[in-house]
Order: sequence, then structure tokens, then C-alpha cells
Amino acid sequence: MEAKAIRLQGLRKAFGDTNAVAGVDLEIADGEFFSMLGPSGSGKTTVLRMIAGFESPTEGRIELAGQEVTGLAPFERDVHTVFQDYALFPHMTLEENVAYGLKVRKVPKAERLVRARRALADVRLEGFGRRRPSQLSGGQRQRVALARALVGRPRVLLLDEPLGALDLKLREQMQVELKAIQREVGITFVFVTHDQEEALTMSDRIAVFNQGRIEQVGTPAEIYERPATAFVAGFVGTSNLIEGPSAEQIVGAPGTYSIRPEKIRVIAEPVEPADPAEPAEPAKDAEAVDAGGTAEAAAGESAEPEQSTATGTVAEVVYLGDATRFLVDLDAGGRLTALQQNLDTSSEDVAALRGTRVRLRWHRRHTFQVPDPR
Repeated sequence: MEAKAIRLQGLRKAFGDTNAVAGVDLEIADGEFFSMLGPSGSGKTTVLRMIAGFESPTEGRIELAGQEVTGLAPFERDVHTVFQDYALFPHMTLEENVAYGLKVRKVPKAERLVRARRALADVRLEGFGRRRPSQLSGGQRQRVALARALVGRPRVLLLDEPLGALDLKLREQMQVELKAIQREVGITFVFVTHDQEEALTMSDRIAVFNQGRIEQVGTPAEIYERPATAFVAGFVGTSNLIEGPSAEQIVGAPGTYSIRPEKIRVIAEPVEPADPAEPAEPAKDAEAVDAGGTAEAAAGESAEPEQSTATGTVAEVVYLGDATRFLVDLDAGGRLTALQQNLDTSSEDVAALRGTRVRLRWHRRHTFQVPDPR
């Protein structure tokens, strides 16, 4: 059996009476971009620090490429760690910063220079070697820190929220670049973050942490589309939970069910005649508040076996620019959130829907039962 880049068995870390990590078993494949995702205090960073050797586990075993390293010092492990704080030497050039670790290991100067320049080229900073950190943007400094970690070609690169200090646009740009760099160099990346979008964007697989334990491990699509627990459904993206009497009425079975807002279509209910004694005019087709915000005939969309429906009243409308979020109070009880794109809808158009009657419709395959908590 091929050795995994990382194997954790029964890993536990206690600080006094508190279990920061409460028994983690995990395998990470060679060359994988793997993310540990979770809120503050969930244990993800403590696990990363134990892999790096900065913390010793209270119990458990850590293997790197099939070799147990649980008791080894950080410098004895074939890993390197990149932190949010770049920790570059301001008085050194970029080449000198990147080559510093090689100098400590007494690599000959000519070889250090060649390897430092190659590492800078790997992170798209070719020709920047003579500059100093003060001459760079935040994103460029982060790439220098990455080059310094890559220059020794470690088997595993550990990244502890390295993009957290960057502004939104730069962080999004660096997410794409970081994944591209990982593909090119082929090194196993283990990335710690509390940002769900960041994890979904870059990862081959994700482990979702909560209260020192792993709730679910899977690909981004598996984690998002098929959350294994109510915590995962609520933490990764936005999810609706249908439970209790609402579940029995809408889904047709007891339990807790998850449905993502973007899977739900909002359809305006037909207006009932004001006086039931008067003959009713032929009912108009229900109007769908679709991706363009335009009215679309819903004929032919009557409830089918493969579809779920629910009726309610729009309690709030949130205009997001590229999309609109509808908060709908259900007749069956509870509230669902629906998210729909705006192609040519204005904020005034969607605001007018507040307080209106609507029918929500989604495909049954997008409803997943959430297992009961352990």
C-alpha cells in the first residue's frame, strides 16, 4: 500500500482540562491540496502545529510518508510552514530572504542563488530578486514567503491562514495563483482557513472541523452539496434546514433536511378574486421571479413527483447587486432563504416583492437528510 503524505491516528491535544483536539484520524494523499476548515477554536490550527512539530500531541500518532515523526523536532520533519505573518528580513533582498534557509544548511552560495531564483520564478516573481520587501505589495510579499518555503522542496507545505491579511480582491487573486503554483510544483499543501469560499475554491479535499473533531471529509462538491451534519450544512456556505412539522409536510417524512438557497425557485402566487361571490377570472399563470427578474410562465411546472414545493410570504428581500436573497416565512412553519441571480433586475423591482405570497419550488434531488447529531 502506497504511503500517504500525512497519516494522523487518534490524535488528541489537551490544554489542561480542555481538549483542543479530541481524537482525529486523517489521511492526506501525496500531491493533494488539502484544506482544514473550521471556526476559531475548532482545533484545525492545533492539528497543523502538531504536524509541523510545534506542538506535541497528548495522544496519537503522526506519520509523514509512512515514517512516524510524532516525537521528532520540527527541523527533523520534511515539512515547511507558511504563516499569515510573512516574517521577511527587511534588510535583505528577496533572493537573500529566499536563500536564507539554504545558507543555514550550508548549501554552497552558487547553488543557493540558482535555487532562490528558481523558487521566485515558481511564484511569478522572476526578475524581482534584487528588490527588498518594502518595495513589494502585500500579495507579492506573501509569494516571497511561499518561495522561501518552497526553495527546500519539502514533501509537505503547511499554510496557516496565509491570505488572511490581504484585502478581498487580492485574496481572491492569490487563491487562484496559489492553487496554480501547487499544481506546478506538485507538493502536498495543507491549508488552514476559516473562510469557506477560500476552501471551496482551492481544495482537492476539505476536512471540516468543529470542537476539536472532524465533522466531514470530502471534495468541495461533496461538502457543499451533501453536508453530513447540521453543522457542516450551516457553516459551509448558506443552507436551509427543514425540520419538525415543516419537514413532514414539505418533504413527507420526519427528520432534518438541508436545501441550498440557490436551488430554490421563487414563483409568485396567482391573485385570488376579491369577492368569492363574483365569477372568478381565469387564473393567470404563476409568475416566476427567475434569473432575470422577469415574469416567466410557470405552466408545465406544476408539482411533479421529482419536485418539492412550499408556500409562504416574503418576509424580507435583500438586494446584493448580482443576486437577490429572499427570506420566506412558510405556511408550514419556519423560514427558507432563496437566492436568485439578477440579470436585469433593479433594487426597486425586488423590494416590491416584500410581503407578497410566493410558492417555492426545487428539485427533490437537492434535498438531503442531515443525520442526527452524534
